[in-house]
Amino acid sequence: MSQTITLYVDGACKGNPGLGGWGAYIITEQGEHKLCGGEPETTNNRMELTAAIEGIAFCPTDARLIIWTDSNYVKQGITEWIHSWKKKNWKDVKNPDLWQKLDATCVNREIEWNWIKGHAGHAGNEMADQLANLGAEQTAKQLKSTTQANADTKKPEPDWLLDDPFGLDMMADQDETVEELEIEINVQDNMAETEILPDSSVTPTGSLHPQIVVTEAKLSLQGPRQLILDTETTGFYYQDGDRIIEVGAIEMINRKLTGSSIHIYINPEKPVGDSEAIHGITDDFLQDKPKYAEIADTLFAYLKGAEIIAHNATFDMNFLDMEFKRVGLPLLSDVCEVTDTLALAKNKHPGQKNSLDALVRRYEIPARDRTFHGALLDAEILADVYLAMTGGQVSFDMDALSQTEQSQNKTTRQRVQIELPVIYASGDELAQHETWVKQFEQKHGKPCFFAK
Repeated sequence: MSQTITLYVDGACKGNPGLGGWGAYIITEQGEHKLCGGEPETTNNRMELTAAIEGIAFCPTDARLIIWTDSNYVKQGITEWIHSWKKKNWKDVKNPDLWQKLDATCVNREIEWNWIKGHAGHAGNEMADQLANLGAEQTAKQLKSTTQANADTKKPEPDWLLDDPFGLDMMADQDETVEELEIEINVQDNMAETEILPDSSVTPTGSLHPQIVVTEAKLSLQGPRQLILDTETTGFYYQDGDRIIEVGAIEMINRKLTGSSIHIYINPEKPVGDSEAIHGITDDFLQDKPKYAEIADTLFAYLKGAEIIAHNATFDMNFLDMEFKRVGLPLLSDVCEVTDTLALAKNKHPGQKNSLDALVRRYEIPARDRTFHGALLDAEILADVYLAMTGGQVSFDMDALSQTEQSQNKTTRQRVQIELPVIYASGDELAQHETWVKQFEQKHGKPCFFAK
């Protein structure tokens, strides 16, 4: 083996079927390589397969490949399902052309296939996703330019002397164009006069910075909010000017994850330095990301009033307090309760390793790829750890329950007194029982268990 190469592959499709793109982010010993492409009419699965094919084909045949994909379709297809597909000669298999091409590309190679959760904040997967979308965008531009060129070629020159000898239609078109332009200008002016002011009393999904990812809750639950949170930073010391570069938090109510989350990459306005080795986030990646002041209102509104759960929470809260203070907002620690899972773990497991990785092993949490730390990924892992570490310690806030739920609870607590009837055997039933017992004893030569 000459070297080990890590590949992150991903596909994207707008419409499915529709315009699609694929991306492969390849990390070799010599450096990074970014591949992308697309097709005007395709499906997401075809783009996922194409990303894997192109990424593998790019690598030397004698290299050991470690491939990460967020498509179970690709991972299970190439490692499990493909054997039965070959036996039945690809009958009833979708995308057989690409599966056969992927199979041929993998021949005589050492490949380790892995699944990774998509859009979970992992730097490698995020880069592959960006490349896939870039491939789709480039394909759309090429398609548009080709279509325009064909239209220009086929478009006949109008003969206005024959069609409109006095130029009346041309004058009418010009009048309509001027009128439409005036309407468009008026609309833009009205929009410019309407300023959207941040309001922490409104949910932050109303007006977001385009690079803030907030997911809506899938479960409608009542009770106090808990936010499992993690940050990534340029270094360890907020006092020395280190800044936050990533924030991820997921919502939990009554020990159930609601599906709501927030995830933001932030331009720290300084180099990430040696911390890149921990989180894998590069200066180039953060270059077009928003500054903290641009996302502070939305982030503060999402976090405010919740119980923040973090591992080594002092670290995260010091950085968040510093960042919010810089933009003139209150300290987060003043408006949130904080629970430190590291302190909980040390109290529960004194004298043992209590890092997040150690707790994952101790509580047998399902493994995830942590080649690099990612804020949202670590928050998801910490949620599993927190629930396992505090198992059985469920607290119900009765004030948070609705009046209906409270009345239902009271109803179920009322003692129900019912006199159960006692039904005795009849004389005929007793006689039949005696006959059966005697027959049993004669047959087996021993007393019956049911004999009186």
